[in-house]
Amino acid sequence: MLSRDNLVILGVAVLAAALGGWLQHESRLAHAPAGVAVARVGEAAPELELPDLQGRVHRLVDYRGRRVLLNFWASWCGPCLDELPALDEAQRRSGNPGAVVLGIAMDEPARVRAFLAIHPVRFPILLGRMKPPSTSLRWGDRGEVLPYSVLIGADGRVIATHRGPLDAATLGRWLMGSAAEDGRPSGLRARG
Repeated sequence: MLSRDNLVILGVAVLAAALGGWLQHESRLAHAPAGVAVARVGEAAPELELPDLQGRVHRLVDYRGRRVLLNFWASWCGPCLDELPALDEAQRRSGNPGAVVLGIAMDEPARVRAFLAIHPVRFPILLGRMKPPSTSLRWGDRGEVLPYSVLIGADGRVIATHRGPLDAATLGRWLMGSAAEDGRPSGLRARG
């Protein structure tokens, strides 16, 4: 049996380890600067205005009334590249004409063009801002880990977020969901 002094030492060591783990976790997370709004599930989606590869500006408000899946990716991200064909196929197969995938490339335009020349997709690809605060951070990707996806309801509210590649079942639910589901929590909250 441990003496009282040993129990105190053990308790302090456990507390110090927990505090150290928390501090390490916090130091790895990207933090939004003061005054920068970050998208949160259940809240209205922030404004989004980004150019496509031809320089045409796309605004999220232009898709109001439609379910929108924002997918943040980069040409150097292996899981992203594996996910893009699945997103393209899901968009094509979706029986929901009110659903749209918007790819947001967190990458250099030349790299994006080169990748898409070999692996085209049928959904719009926009160029995200990489300078702080990055576009993905503003959309809740606090770790700025790719791929990262955000589902926005037809009512303009953030329904769900997902860190990492979307599995086929989740992707199907996200694109096939109905407008009636858009106003209530979906249980498809952030993971990871």
